[in-house]
Amino acid sequence: MTRIDDTFARLRAEKRKAFVAYMMGGDPDTETSLKVMQGLPGAGVDIIELGMPFTDPMADGSTIQLAGQRALDGGMTMDKVLDMVRAFRAGDATTPIVLMGYYNPIYARGVDRFLADAVLAGIDGLIVVDLPPEEDSELCLPAQAAGMNFIRLATPTTDDKRLPKVLQNTSGFVYYVSVTGTTGAAAAQAGDVAPEVARIKAATDLPVIVGFGISTPETAQSIASVADGCVVGSAIVKEIGAGKSAAEVLAFVATLAEGAHRG
Repeated sequence: MTRIDDTFARLRAEKRKAFVAYMMGGDPDTETSLKVMQGLPGAGVDIIELGMPFTDPMADGSTIQLAGQRALDGGMTMDKVLDMVRAFRAGDATTPIVLMGYYNPIYARGVDRFLADAVLAGIDGLIVVDLPPEEDSELCLPAQAAGMNFIRLATPTTDDKRLPKVLQNTSGFVYYVSVTGTTGAAAAQAGDVAPEVARIKAATDLPVIVGFGISTPETAQSIASVADGCVVGSAIVKEIGAGKSAAEVLAFVATLAEGAHRG
């Protein structure tokens, strides 16, 4: 059992939906980023999805691309992202942290070294969007052997033939991408999402969390009502990019969390 598994077990017992918040590590600077991260659980966040800045974030729209660039311009590195996690863990031993990123920096570091460092820092799961199931031996299987969940994305174009392949080594939860395109590209619609979530849940016992296109408490509530929870990323990153203080960002996050928990 990982922290992610424990969190979903608790939420099921409480009959509540999960709220997952994405933020980019090091945006706009290390100090502010850490303050936001440390405040997320108190704002109602059940799972933190922490972005690892990369120069070619192909799954992300302009908002998160710019956040990654700000972080890189500020000197953010993988080591510093892991330092953030260690600092967070000094005050919070229970909130799950999922590291979201791309394979290139992990490959450059070396998979064994990366996994050892991530486990020691306190990472619970990985989302690596540019490694398909056909490459599970590269990172997915070693990550699970190291005790981490490997979370796979399913999309509107994941048909019934492809879905079993996507699910075969997925653990923790399934991340359903509600819209075609990049992060922040369009608004999610519960009417479109509900049958897709039902189709995925018919094929797995894992929780299904919906992300992309959720930017308001109302949308968070409507999407969470047809899934096991939702993820908000670009809307939070946009607040950070606008120069809001950590307190202002967290106040906004709290409204999203409240909406999701009503779902």
